[in-house]
Amino acid sequence: MSRTAAAARAASEAGPPAPEQRSPAGAVAPAASSGSLPRASGPRSGRAGAWAELLRLPALFTVPGDALAGAAAAGARPGPRTLLAIGSSLCLYEAGMALNDWADRAEDAVERPHRPLPSGRIRPAAALAAAGALTGAGLALAAGAGRPALAVAAPLAATVWAYDLTLKHTPAGPAAMAAARGLDLLLGAAATAGGTRAALPSAALLGSHTLAVTAVSRRETTGGSVLAPLAALATTGALTRLVTAGRIRLPAGRRAAAAPGLPGSNPAAQPSRTTGALTTALAAAYAATAARPYFHATLNPSPPLVQRAVGGGIRATVPLQAALAARSGAPVTSLLVAALAPAGRMFAKRAAMRKVSIT
Repeated sequence: MSRTAAAARAASEAGPPAPEQRSPAGAVAPAASSGSLPRASGPRSGRAGAWAELLRLPALFTVPGDALAGAAAAGARPGPRTLLAIGSSLCLYEAGMALNDWADRAEDAVERPHRPLPSGRIRPAAALAAAGALTGAGLALAAGAGRPALAVAAPLAATVWAYDLTLKHTPAGPAAMAAARGLDLLLGAAATAGGTRAALPSAALLGSHTLAVTAVSRRETTGGSVLAPLAALATTGALTRLVTAGRIRLPAGRRAAAAPGLPGSNPAAQPSRTTGALTTALAAAYAATAARPYFHATLNPSPPLVQRAVGGGIRATVPLQAALAARSGAPVTSLLVAALAPAGRMFAKRAAMRKVSIT
């Protein structure tokens, strides 16, 4: 018997080949041989990766700065209630991400078939359940921070759900997203200081930036619009000017804290000079991060460059938050917020999730 015939006979006696093994994420894995150890980590890493993509984990680093900037604007030092506000913000943000993909699952099946829901890696019911659970957790954490925080978190949660389910594809969509971001900053102020009035200007500035980014994101897959990135570029310049213009007005609490000073120094002017320089540097970082991709998208509004502009706008949120905190006379808080930017880039690089989107 020839070697070929012998091999064929042996194969037929051994039975049919082992079928492909598919992980729950839908990826094809080679069949394990009889002498190899089972590879249990593959399906788990596939599920974890799908959820990380669904929840857009690198974008989470843009969230804590909202509450911290709000606390700074209110003239209060971050404390345990600020941490509860941050936890609430993170939960509500992630609820919005999960709900976003659940609501857009039919559209994504055409335009973004690689996303976790249309690709079958995550069931739509699981994404909807996650959105509900995260919303409940966010409201519970806000309640733990006090009634003022819950009074802001409730409309914030309602805005998130209204945006994803109804307003996203209407002219009111960018305004709703901007309102959500502004409310998130006010949540930090309410939780830390018990009020939001002093933080309203900072919330308006952050909301304006979010409005511009969201307007650009509406053309992520189609491109072709010069007006949105051009308007975002103009908004970036105006916000940079507004953040750095004029004398910094410290909240009443920070003016009192600055009063002792050093002998022979001007206690009121010294904090303004220090925070003014820091605010200018952080505002410049904000402008540099956002303006360049906006400018490129204005020159060539193709989908890749529009997507890059959206990513730049999202990343620019962190230096803007830091600049707002410095403008409020909280340099330590501003530096803490600024440190979130390189941490987010490092996480995205290690997780191989460099593309972050809000749609």
